[in-house]
Amino acid sequence: MSLPIMDDEFLTNPYPAYQALQSGGPVHRMLLPSGLRVWAVVSYEEARTALTHPSLSKDFDASVQLGYFDREMTEGGIPRAEHSSVGQHMLNMDPPHHTRLRKLVNKALTVRSVKKLEPVIEAISSELLDATEAVAAASPDGSVDLVAEYTSRFPVRVLGELLGIDEEHFPVLVGLTAAIMSDDNENARDNMALFGKHITEMIARKRERPGEDLVSSLIQARDEEERLSDVELVSTVFLMVVAGYETTVNMIGHGLRALLNHPEQLAALRDDHSLIPGANEEFLRYEGPGNRATLRFATEPFELGGVTIGTGEYVSVLLGSANRDGTQFVCPHQLDVRRSPTGHLGFGHGVHYCVGAPLARLELEIALRHLLTRYPDIELAVPDSELRWRRSFMMQGLERLPVRLSKG
Repeated sequence: MSLPIMDDEFLTNPYPAYQALQSGGPVHRMLLPSGLRVWAVVSYEEARTALTHPSLSKDFDASVQLGYFDREMTEGGIPRAEHSSVGQHMLNMDPPHHTRLRKLVNKALTVRSVKKLEPVIEAISSELLDATEAVAAASPDGSVDLVAEYTSRFPVRVLGELLGIDEEHFPVLVGLTAAIMSDDNENARDNMALFGKHITEMIARKRERPGEDLVSSLIQARDEEERLSDVELVSTVFLMVVAGYETTVNMIGHGLRALLNHPEQLAALRDDHSLIPGANEEFLRYEGPGNRATLRFATEPFELGGVTIGTGEYVSVLLGSANRDGTQFVCPHQLDVRRSPTGHLGFGHGVHYCVGAPLARLELEIALRHLLTRYPDIELAVPDSELRWRRSFMMQGLERLPVRLSKG
């Protein structure tokens, strides 16, 4: 079947479509916007199974070389370029290669090491909110686009500190990130190549003048015993920039929008900031940053949700659907900041669980705490129905979030 996945109605609210799919079974044949045929997994139990199934591989290059990709593409489809050089990162690898790369990145992104960044992140958030407040004050109606002024700039500054990237280089990288994560399949390869070129030049500068940052650490690991290849080095930095930027922008925007549309939940967090860490898990369940996990393909036939997945067939786990599965979560379409949504799939599951989750959680906690402390009566400046979403089936993100920063 094919979902109207690029219709404005689906981009704004995909959950009725997900619910309809769930009522018809946990796994369905579906056509992606690129023209690729996949098995779409829409239920929670089967989603968790698929994310860890030994018969499903993330080695995208292998599937292309074996001819599976061409076989599953419909006539006239425009394939994406995940198998370009910058796509050779751990998210597109299986163990043991995945394990080796993840170990290197984990050294810089442990909960303890991320905690050391907290004062820096606090300062970045405060500085950006000062500037955002100034923009709102100069606006004729007192409104400001929080995406443009805060949520999109926040992860840029944090990633700059973590990766050691000068802020002046980020506008190009962020623009390319947005293009790559959209459904612009026709220009995907060129965009990825340009992204790779910028990262390669940045790595060359870092090799000449290393610092105390993640990119310098990865370069040193390559030059010493761990041995990252040139392609692995470039693609790992690519993954950190794309994932670190997209996830945080969308998390903060989604969480705040959800609160603004549920004033009783907003009041609960405003009155008790100790609820924020748990509420963030609920935001990730209720409307996470990604619609679906990256693709997997079957290395052998196996059964999943009552259907047989054939060798070489692709599987797409719809995370947004799984996180609204009523068999796992009570009242799944209801936002409850006091819920304990144990096991949500907002950051994935299994060996490919998001390596940057500790950093993302910390950024979301600081962002919401600062916003609710400064602006206890923050409100949408336009009706929710006027908000527009970026045209991407992979990531779910707001184009704009106009608000009024009332201090009460």
